[in-house]
Amino acid sequence: MICEGIRNKKGIDIIVINLMNILNAPCSFFVICTGTSQTHINAISNGVQDILKEKLNLTKWKEEGKGSNWHLLDYSDIVIHILKEETRNFYALEDLWKDGQLNEIT
Repeated sequence: MICEGIRNKKGIDIIVINLMNILNAPCSFFVICTGTSQTHINAISNGVQDILKEKLNLTKWKEEGKGSNWHLLDYSDIVIHILKEETRNFYALEDLWKDGQLNEIT
C-alpha cells in the first residue's frame, strides 16, 4: 500500500529494502523513492499517509524533514524515505544498506 500511495502521486524509482535479516537494523523495511521538488515530496508524503490511515488505520510514529529535500516517515517497522534526486544520489541509502534484500518496484 505504501508503494501504491507513492505511485498515486507519481513518485519515481521506488525501492524496498528488507532489513529483517540484518543484525541491529533500525527497522524491518526501508521504502525509498524520489520526488522532483519539495512540493512533489510533500505530495508523496501526504499520499502515503492518507492511504495508510484510510486502509490500515496506521498513524506515523515520527516524521522528519518536512519541507526539505529528504522527508522521512517512520512507522516503526517501516521507514519511508522520500528524497530529491540529488539528495538520494549523495546519500546512496541503497548502497549503505546493500546487505538487505533490495527490491525495485515498477
